[in-house]
Amino acid sequence: MHSPHSRLEIAVVAPSRRILGGQAIQAERLLDSWRDDPDVRAWLVPINPELPRLVRPLGRVKYVRTILTQLAYWPLLFRELRRADVVHVFSASYSSFLLAPLPAVLVAWILGKPIVLNYHSGEAPDHLRRSAIARAVLRRVDANVVPSAFLERVFTGFELHAEVVSNTVDVDQFAFRAREPLGPRLVSTRNLESLYNVECTLRAFQRVQQQFPDATLTLVGAGSRRSALMQLAEELGLSHVHFVGAVRPQDIWRCYADADIYVQTPDIDNMPLSILEAFASGCPVVSTDAGGVPAIVTDRTNGLLVPCGDAEAAAHCVIELLESPELARAIASNARAACDAYRWSTVRPSWLAVYRRVAKRGALGEPRDYDAASAIGSADP
Repeated sequence: MHSPHSRLEIAVVAPSRRILGGQAIQAERLLDSWRDDPDVRAWLVPINPELPRLVRPLGRVKYVRTILTQLAYWPLLFRELRRADVVHVFSASYSSFLLAPLPAVLVAWILGKPIVLNYHSGEAPDHLRRSAIARAVLRRVDANVVPSAFLERVFTGFELHAEVVSNTVDVDQFAFRAREPLGPRLVSTRNLESLYNVECTLRAFQRVQQQFPDATLTLVGAGSRRSALMQLAEELGLSHVHFVGAVRPQDIWRCYADADIYVQTPDIDNMPLSILEAFASGCPVVSTDAGGVPAIVTDRTNGLLVPCGDAEAAAHCVIELLESPELARAIASNARAACDAYRWSTVRPSWLAVYRRVAKRGALGEPRDYDAASAIGSADP
């Protein structure tokens, strides 16, 4: 039986940094935070394992890459999960759920390992409505953990239990700087994909630039919409718009340090790390009220919120910040104070409590429905 005072062995199944995105960054921060911890030893089990050298050229072919990755992923799961006390699985939605967390859950069930499923996707309302398999799996893991009250409410709507453990931000990496005076230097660090509606950001910037001709907008991130967004910027007659592409997580702080205002206009979101990074850096935040954003941004207290798709309102908020230094100063100060809730020292006890609870349940051999075939086969359409 596992002693409640012994060091827990935690296998973290998540993307490695070869997949740039919020989950990879959060997984890396989690592993770094647990390093040398007396209570937990955690290691990464990547959902995107390195392919053998001989077949790597084939990995450039889209569907072949998926097959080869699965052929490498399943044996890795069996090898790594068998030595864990708890399996901590990061989860996204749609096909990603089937290709990454689902295999990890199935292998953990086969091995009899307790599972913490850490669900991150802002697309949860649609994903859980569409996927009976996801709902069935989420009902049968030992704990569902989500990073926001928004996702907790979504899970409750599907009669799924979840508990909130927040994402973390390294306030030392993102050094706070008061913007005195605040300038029209805008930054957005969302990937260039449809759900983040960067088109709306560009349209808002057009209105800002009409009033502040020297305003700049730096778009950090890669994605399938890059060419279309560059074309839109040209059609709108914008100047000083910089598409800088993907930036390594360890260097992203520079993008905030060089800016004065953080702007994002997603249509779908959960608990974006970008907002926490802007909070820590001292950039006042203007954001749409998508998904879980209102759970971390209180309008006119630590940021400014506008309706999704409303470029006019987003532009108005940016201009208001530029013309009201007292408001900008108060928002930035309150945002910095809000970062305390997302420090590792605040979040660590919650993770440790979850791990200990499910590890104890596994050690005691409490009955759990680990019949994978039944779980998936009984899923209602």
